[in-house]
Amino acid sequence: MSLSEDFKNKKPFRFGFVEEFFNRDFYEKLYSSYPKIDESWGKWSGMDKFQYYRTWNGTSSNDINKIGNDPTLSEHWNKLKRYAETEEFITNFKNFSGLSISKCKYAFFMSYQKGGFQLPHIHNIGPSTLIIMLYFAKNWNKGDPGGTYMASEEDESSILFEPYNLDNSIALFHDGPNAAHGVRYITKDVIRNGFQITLEGYSDDSGWSANT
Repeated sequence: MSLSEDFKNKKPFRFGFVEEFFNRDFYEKLYSSYPKIDESWGKWSGMDKFQYYRTWNGTSSNDINKIGNDPTLSEHWNKLKRYAETEEFITNFKNFSGLSISKCKYAFFMSYQKGGFQLPHIHNIGPSTLIIMLYFAKNWNKGDPGGTYMASEEDESSILFEPYNLDNSIALFHDGPNAAHGVRYITKDVIRNGFQITLEGYSDDSGWSANT
């Protein structure tokens, strides 16, 4: 079964995991220029999560396609963002997922450190929303928390899958009414760097949130 077929047939919602997503040379350029956490980053801290995030050009605008390049980031990151807005990128993921996606709505950085976590939750923000988490963390130990897990309910006891390799891999899911996901509490002194791309249909109308 292909990765696409496996994704489309997952229950109770569509999700998947892909390793060696980027050409390795391009990935290494993204990895080496991943932005450091500083005052330009936001922090979500509460009973349900603790995470750092950085938006494109410091804005949470829904019109990511109109924001343009971010001069504080490397050309490699700007190239990735520009490509995520292209018809080729959208079509490839439309064919892979079987969803009627038609635009890139959000693209932002998401990082977890020791003490970071995200309780299982469900967005259900649109009928054709595809959330893609790209990972940039080397030497990750299999079984350690940090990757975005998929669950059948809003409870960690119902975890169906958790990424085990966060070096040049992606986890993605159809954000529907059954799409429970989260991040287990990180106890080790590690950093899980990620980048989230959200693809949606033009008819979808949802609010921005850094929740994955």
